[in-house]
Amino acid sequence: FQVFKIEVLVSGRKHFVEKRYSEFHALHKKLKKFIRTPEIPSKHVRNWIPKVLEQRRQGLELYLQTIILENEELPKIFLDFLNVRHVPTLPKAESCGSFDETESEESSKLSHQPVLLFLRDPYVLPKAN
Repeated sequence: FQVFKIEVLVSGRKHFVEKRYSEFHALHKKLKKFIRTPEIPSKHVRNWIPKVLEQRRQGLELYLQTIILENEELPKIFLDFLNVRHVPTLPKAESCGSFDETESEESSKLSHQPVLLFLRDPYVLPKAN
């Protein structure tokens, strides 16, 4: 059987979830009861040609992304499927990675951490003796 490795990024934290096609199909059947779902790639794949498998992988990726983009609030079963316990309450545009021109009070209070720390000024050459 084939397993699909899903990269999940929430609030800058990344984790991976491995799912079989049958798990996607079970999720699809449950989601149809609560939300309008996009098309899911066909359950039956006649052959295991890499090109056909890649089309299925792309189809499943599009399926997940469409659900995220088209739903203001994601159903718990969907979040459980992706192993997401907590979703930050952010405006929709911000959660999709775009930026809003107006700065909210929250975003102006962000704290920044140094990425690199130099003990001495890296642009000053040591004195020649």
